[in-house]
Amino acid sequence: MEDQKKILCVGLVCLDIINVVDKYPEEDTDSRCLSQRWQRGGNASNSCTVLSLLGAPCAFMGSLAAGPVADFIMADFLQRTIDVSAVAWQIKGQTPCACCVVCPSSGSRTVLLYDTDLPDVTVENFSKISLGQFKWIHWEARNAGEQLKMIQQVEMFNSKLPEHQRITISVEIEKTREPLYELFPHGDVVFVSKDVARHLGFNSPEAALNGLYNRVKKGAVLICAWAEKGADAVGPDGLLLHSDAFPPETLVDTLGAGDTFNAGVLYTLSNGGSLQDALTFGCRIAGKKCGFHGYDGIREK
Repeated sequence: MEDQKKILCVGLVCLDIINVVDKYPEEDTDSRCLSQRWQRGGNASNSCTVLSLLGAPCAFMGSLAAGPVADFIMADFLQRTIDVSAVAWQIKGQTPCACCVVCPSSGSRTVLLYDTDLPDVTVENFSKISLGQFKWIHWEARNAGEQLKMIQQVEMFNSKLPEHQRITISVEIEKTREPLYELFPHGDVVFVSKDVARHLGFNSPEAALNGLYNRVKKGAVLICAWAEKGADAVGPDGLLLHSDAFPPETLVDTLGAGDTFNAGVLYTLSNGGSLQDALTFGCRIAGKKCGFHGYDGIREK
């Protein structure tokens, strides 16, 4: 069944050790946190969590190294009915871990990530999965050279199918690393972060979309979320679309808000919704998520 096909997210999964504080600690001091928890993290992994909570069949592809941290992560994936059959188990390296400081009083979230010694998923790993089970594949830009080869495999697969059966390709360019920018022309839908937009000299989402749309392929959609300013998008018709942000009454936890926005957009577009509806829904659930810790309050039903 076409509507039972899954959304695959390719990218990072890590352990987030989240410390909630009443104020950001000064360097070289001891302080108590209000709470601490372990949570499965990583952009692509978080987007899967939100897709699953919204009721979308989804799958995750990324690297893990066997051990107690990976056991915790896998148990959480399975508890949320996220397909993990495409996980690439690595012999070398450690499962990435992030120490996160969440400060509700300022709305900040500060992340220290260690993931340098675990190899990323390769095109060889990717070539082992059956593409026919997916309607959409989303890449969190990481090892762009390998990811480009994966996208080319999907393009080859799509070339043999009628348009309505093809897999939609999306990419998220979040980090300010020049090699990642080679993915701009390879997504049907491209998410560019506020950080990247600013790094490239743009001071608003409108300016970023106007300045960067020539980097995406013909007919693509370019989306730029800008935290409390909401999000903007432009599609092949050239119309600039906007959604305001939907901040919660009380700001609690902004960690993963961007991943939540991305998932809301993927969910809406993959179900045939308009770009404006996708932008608005993405902003709405990202705002909602900022009003509680974690993701479980996202369920709309």
